[in-house]
Formats: sequence, C-alpha cells, structure tokens
Amino acid sequence: MEQASSIQNPQNQIQQTRLEASQAHAPSYYAASANASPMREVLKEDITADICIVGAGYTGLSSALHLLEAGFNVVVLEAAKVGWGASGRNGGQIVNSFSRDIDMIEKTVGKEKIGLFGEMAFEGGKIIRERVEKYHIQCDLKDGGVFAALNAKQMHELESQKVLWERYGNNQLEMLSDRDIRSVVDTECYVGGLLDKSGGHIHPLNLALGEAAAVESLGGKIYEHSPVVNIERGEPAKVVTEQGSVTASFVIVAGNAYLGNLMPELRAKSMPCGTQVIATEPLSDELAQSLLPQNYCVEDCNYLLDYFRLSGDKRLIYGGGVVYGARDPADIDAIIRPKMLKTFPQLGSVKTDFRWTGNFLMTLSRLPQVGRIGSNIYYSQGCSGHGVTYTHLAGRLMSEVLKGQAERFDAFADLPHLPFPGGHLLSVPFSALGAWYYTVRDKFGI
Repeated sequence: MEQASSIQNPQNQIQQTRLEASQAHAPSYYAASANASPMREVLKEDITADICIVGAGYTGLSSALHLLEAGFNVVVLEAAKVGWGASGRNGGQIVNSFSRDIDMIEKTVGKEKIGLFGEMAFEGGKIIRERVEKYHIQCDLKDGGVFAALNAKQMHELESQKVLWERYGNNQLEMLSDRDIRSVVDTECYVGGLLDKSGGHIHPLNLALGEAAAVESLGGKIYEHSPVVNIERGEPAKVVTEQGSVTASFVIVAGNAYLGNLMPELRAKSMPCGTQVIATEPLSDELAQSLLPQNYCVEDCNYLLDYFRLSGDKRLIYGGGVVYGARDPADIDAIIRPKMLKTFPQLGSVKTDFRWTGNFLMTLSRLPQVGRIGSNIYYSQGCSGHGVTYTHLAGRLMSEVLKGQAERFDAFADLPHLPFPGGHLLSVPFSALGAWYYTVRDKFGI
C-alpha cells in the first residue's frame, strides 16, 4: 500500500510519525487520523478463557462486546493491530441490508422464513449507533446515505427497494428526483436516487478502536501481533499462537479476508478481493459544502459500484473498483482518480493526499457464511463488500447462539455455502468474467 510522499496537513504528519514508530496500521488516511490507542501485549503464555475470538475486526470486536455484556470471559487474538484489515480501511459507510437484498434471500429460504432476515436487515446500523452512544466512541458519526441511480433502470430498482424495505420496517426512506439529488450531491451523473436517513458514515478505524476500548473496559483481553498458527479441535479447543495459546470452551473465527489458510474448509468457499480508496487534501468549507450539502454518504447502483463521502476534516474519500484475488494494484490513483473526476470534474486541481487498498471476502452467493465446525468452533465470514453493518449484527448472533438462542444464527447457517467452481484456481477468472458481464449491463442500462 502506498501513501503520498507529501502530506500537507502538519497534524497528520505528526500523527503518521507516531503511528510509524509504534508498528502502525497499513498506511491510509484512517491510520494517519486515528484516535490514540494503547500498545497491546503479545500473547506469550498459555491461558484459558470461556471464549477465544480470532480476529480484532468488527466481527470479532462486536462478538466480544456482546459476550462480555452477557458475562463471558473473552480473549481476542489479533495477528496485527485492532482494525488492521477491512474494518479499519473500508469506505466508512453504514449501509443497511445485505450484499444480496431481502427479496433475493427470499428466493432461497422461502416466504415462511424470510421474516427473520427482514427483521435483521436494519439491525447492524442500530447496533453501531448503540455502541457509539453507550461507550462514547468518537468516530465522526453522521446520519444519511444515498443510493444514486445512473439510469432509468436503476431508478426503477430503487423504487422497488423502497417498497421492499418499508415492508420490513424501514420508514426513513425518501425517493430523490433528478432535481432533488442535485441538492444532495453536486454532479450531473445521476438521474435520481434513494435517501436512507437510517444510513450514514463513520471513521471506520476509530469505530474499531473505540469498540476495542469498550471490550477492555468490560474486562476483555485483546492481544495484538499474536497470529494464530493452529486451532486444535476438541472440547475444550486450543488456539495456538507463535508464542502462546488459549484453551477455551468455544472459539469464534472472525478473520474474514485475512484468515489465510488457518481453516481450509472456510477458504474453499470464499475469495479475498481488493478495493481501492483515495482521500483528497482537506477541501475548503465552501467547496466541501457545495459537493455534499447535507454531508450524506453516496454510493451508485452499479454492480462494481463507486462510493464517496466527506471525512471529519472535509476531505473527499472516494472508493471503488475490485481486484479479484486481492492483489495490490501498482497505481491506485490511476484506477480511482478518473472515477472521482468523472463525478466531480470541479476537483481537477485538488491533490490526493492518501491512497490505499484493503481486502474484503466475497462468497459465490454474495451472502455471509455463518456456521459451526464441530461442536464448539463458530464462524462468520464473507460479507461481500457489505460488512460494516452486517459484522455488528454477526457479533450479536454469536452471543445469542452461545447463550443457547440459536434461531437467528441458524437462519444464516442454513443458507447454502457454495464453493467457487474450479476452486481457488478458477475463482478469480470466474468472478472477473461475471463482473465483466454485469459491468456491461450497467453501462448500457439493461
């Protein structure tokens, strides 16, 4: 990952120097503007816990918080630093539902079972707001997200989405006409849109850091730079790191795109993908206000979508594109900056201060994969680019099933977990071919 060699903001220079001196996160705007966070211990002994969680991203942290609130003794093991993966590098948008919407899930589970998914579709965003308020997390939380239509077909789909979401209780939706959307985002690209007032945006790394502090305030223990090298299955299970181990009654695997080959049966049914993001230099108050007058976040409705928002210090954060197989592209600016300038040609003279990439985990169905391995190893993975809200819901589902309330966990666990045709060898070209097909459809509005 690459960061601009020249950073105009002195405060960020100081912040970056401090981060680099303390085994920093991967370079990004979020790392450079992160809230202060303690240096955490490496696990160097053999310990016990009720529950051991592998991964200190949103899934792991949300699980830990819910379980600690329920009275469990919890240890979290992180290979790098809290929020090092997708949780600390994503676009920062609170988007409701799942990567495949409720109507698509209904085709799999049927009308009798779809009610549970409808109830859960808007829960993740509520959990985030509950955490921010309860634990006083400073993460630049702002309300409101817009789905922007590039053609009449997408506008029609948004009208159907509004009806669908209202059927399941989201009454904070408003259709935006061609004229309306120009009062929300200063571009000629869109023919209309859908405003979800229960959506929003956050500084994603600061949310993760705040949740980690909340975990520790409840007595949970987080070890950083403690990669798990093996999980010895049994009752209890033993989670082994390079220098220590945790013997636990239950294990939650929450590594997502950064799990590697720790659990081969999970790797076979998913594929890491990279997405790219840039952040401009700070914009003037006048320019920032003109681009996004209500400070909503925006994503378009293409299959390979673009997304953008303003940061707390008025940078435009713009992301998009997918690299199948999670390779780091050589020139992120060449991928993303033309997209930004197509949306906002008025930013032609604005500099890019930061650029970075990060991996998310995609499944063939584009639905999360949740389940058990044996009697006491639980997992959730494969948010397919829709993880900020879902991962917070997943943490609640983990706490429910470990308390003996399995209905909602099992609803996800019963979804088909399909392997990619041809396995990992063919997953990248297969997915790229599918993406090409949908990109052509998006381009011609068919």
